[in-house]
This record gives sequence, C-alpha cells and structure tokens, in this order.
Amino acid sequence: LTLCPCPRLGRGSMGGTQSLALPPGKGPHPVGCTDVMVGHTRQGLFLRLFYPCLPRAGAEQPLWIPRYEYCAGLADFALRSRRWCAPLLSVAIGSCRVPVSWKGPFKPCCSGYPLIIFSHGLGAFRTLYSSVCSELASWGFVVAALEHRDHSASVTYFCPAEAGREEWIPYHRVPQGQKEFYFRNKQVHQRAEECVRALQLFKDISSGKSVPNILHQDFDLSVLKGSIDLTKVAVMGHSFGGVTAVLALVKEPGFSCAVALDAWMFPLENKLYPEVPKPVLFINTEKFQTPESVAKMKRLSSRNSQTKIITILGSVHQSQTDFTFLTGKLLNRIFNTKGTLDPYKGLDITSRAALAFLQRHLHLQEDFDQWDKLLEGIGESVVPEAPFCRSNL
Repeated sequence: LTLCPCPRLGRGSMGGTQSLALPPGKGPHPVGCTDVMVGHTRQGLFLRLFYPCLPRAGAEQPLWIPRYEYCAGLADFALRSRRWCAPLLSVAIGSCRVPVSWKGPFKPCCSGYPLIIFSHGLGAFRTLYSSVCSELASWGFVVAALEHRDHSASVTYFCPAEAGREEWIPYHRVPQGQKEFYFRNKQVHQRAEECVRALQLFKDISSGKSVPNILHQDFDLSVLKGSIDLTKVAVMGHSFGGVTAVLALVKEPGFSCAVALDAWMFPLENKLYPEVPKPVLFINTEKFQTPESVAKMKRLSSRNSQTKIITILGSVHQSQTDFTFLTGKLLNRIFNTKGTLDPYKGLDITSRAALAFLQRHLHLQEDFDQWDKLLEGIGESVVPEAPFCRSNL
C-alpha cells in the first residue's frame, strides 16, 4: 500500500528532470543519522536512527536510497522490469541525499530525549520517511525507523556472522490461494514484535549493556546511555506501519501512545480492538481510507476519548512519504505521489499534530500544545474525523 515509483524517467516534455529535495527539520536541533544493525540473524534488528546532534560544518549527508539493491526492490514491488526500472530509478533518484549529518556527533541530554519507534508501509524501507523522522528529531526526539523483515519491505537484508556476507529478504506478495487477511495478519504481528524488540534494544543500551552495531562500529551506541527517557516512548507508522503501531500498543506497555499515518486497518483481528489500551492519533489523507477502515478507527475512538481522527485535505496516500517531494510531473501523474496540497504544508500539519499529541501523552514540557487545535481537526486543510471518498455499497 506504499506504492513506489518506477516511471519512464528522465527529461521529457511532460516531466522535466526528476529530482528530490527533502526539507531539513524546522526544530531547534541539528539532526544526525546512522544505520544500526543488531544481531547476525533475521531475528535481529535493522533501523535508521535519527537524533539531535551537535552542529558540524561540512557534514556528509546520507543517500536517500541507501544502495542499488533497493532500486531493484522498488522495481519488483511496482511490478516493473528490474532490468530497466532499477537502473532508471538509480539514475533518477540514486544520488538524492537526506539533509541530515551522517553519523553526526550525538548531542547528550541529561533529562533524556523521548523516543519514537517508526514502522514503514508495505513495499517501503527504513529511509522512505526521512522527512517526517528528521523533522521530529529536530524537535528533540530520538527516532528509530525500522526496516521490517517480514517480507513487507521492498527488500532488506541481514549480515550472517561470516565476515562480508549478506542475506537478502525480498518482498513477498500474498501467495495464490491464500486469504490476504491471514497472510497480512501474520506479518503485522511480526512487525509489532519488531517494534517491541526495538524498545528493548534502547532499554539494553540505557542499562549499560554493550550492544555492538555490526554495520558501523564507529558509531558507538553507548553514547545514547543516559540521554533517552524510557518513560516517554511512542510508536508511529504509515499505512501497514500505522496498524503495526496500533498493535504494538497491545503488545508493549512501555509504549504510551501511537501516531498512525493513513493506517491500513485491514490486517488487525477484531478481537484485539477492545485490548488497545492507549490513545492513538489517526492522521488520514483524503484519498485512501475506506469506510471499513475508518469504522475500525472509530471503534477505538469510541472507547478512548483521547484517541483522535483527523484528515488532511488535498492529500493522497503518498503525501506522508518522502515520495511526495519528488519533482517531475510525469512521475507524479503515473504514481499519484502528490495531492493538491503543497507537500511542505502537508508535512507541517502532520508533524505539528503529532508533536501536540506526543506532548499531551508523553507529558513533555515543550510548547507543542500551541498546535492542539489540529487534534480537533481545526485549521487550514484539516478536518475532524474522516471523509468517505469511496462507498462500500
């Protein structure tokens, strides 16, 4: 449900050059970023970490698409020829960078930063939400963007203990003859377990356990010790990641709340709805949700007055991913990566609503409550609840 682009790219009368300009965070902190892989099996964890860092002149910025294999994975997910599509994607967007400091020096915080575990959508991977993750980090959060190993990422990998080896995990479609619900339900449980394990990773680091990062030994995770407040932890995600965040609340009492961006509610079994114990902020786009999905959100809001549902007008499902910042009309026409709302405004609404909600439920001493009206759906381009754009009749 996170359809990724694989267009006929390049210069053309319709599109002009494809390019990506991700916005830097607007908060008071410069943002650093590194990749973290823990463990040598697929039961380990893989994530991209965004965090407040010390300013550093001339800092290297990380690639948005981290390696060529991800271009091939996007081609496969989009049902395009890997032979043609992967090189085109690589040429078009392979050199784009994220405006953060790669392995920048972590900025210690004696009171502890709140923590957000972020779950990606179907066919995505850890870097495709860099704009929202770096925005939140710039306001003083540590954000761990997972790359799930349940075959829902367009591709991912782990590093077995033998030096230099990598084992790749491809995207899996629903097998023929299998009901989609059972296939996706198993995945959403694995994804939520990975969110729980990610929280445990930060508990281990905070308790002083040595946790080697097998990808980047030069970024020592022990620098985080004493700087993360484990009483202030939220889980967040987009689409398949949105419902993953809701399920993670059921599995892990350490999560205080969830922010679900255009959640795809389909894979969650009905018996779990009464067990969701904490508030959820559902931030929907205008063009994605079905009445069935919204009805499931309303089951949660009817049980918990702190659960909120808002909709951003003029937005489409891709508006909450980095793809919305891709320029080039051809790409947007084929893949519907942009709504009518300016993508920068969309990011502002999403991040400000999330910050207001997180202040309220993580008990932060910030001024994010200045955006509280957004939680009631009051403001430009935002409405309360969810408009139905498709009938289920």
